[in-house]
Amino acid sequence: MYKNSLDLANAIAKAADDKKARDVVIMNMTELTPTTDYFVVCSAGSTTQVKAISDNIEEKLREAGHEMLHREGYREAEWVLLDYGDCVAHIFLQESREFYSLESLWADADLTVYEE
Repeated sequence: MYKNSLDLANAIAKAADDKKARDVVIMNMTELTPTTDYFVVCSAGSTTQVKAISDNIEEKLREAGHEMLHREGYREAEWVLLDYGDCVAHIFLQESREFYSLESLWADADLTVYEE
């Protein structure tokens, strides 16, 4: 288990980065919504890569003893949402990320670019 929600967000970001996710960012949502502390947002170049990133996040967090609460969008793999309670991972096809633009929608969130 992770010590806090920021550690969880960083573990999600690292698992995404391990599968070559692009433009991985951690958005601090603590002051903006009571439902979660962080969004981790990333992009992929294909639906196959979206699934690979999603699968790796699930596997790495399960190994660490952290179970996912909910998953959406896996079959279509244009935007996969993985809900871990304190953190929510958003894995997008690049075109879908540009269309939904979560960073603009939640522009008040502090944003950290993930770099290992």
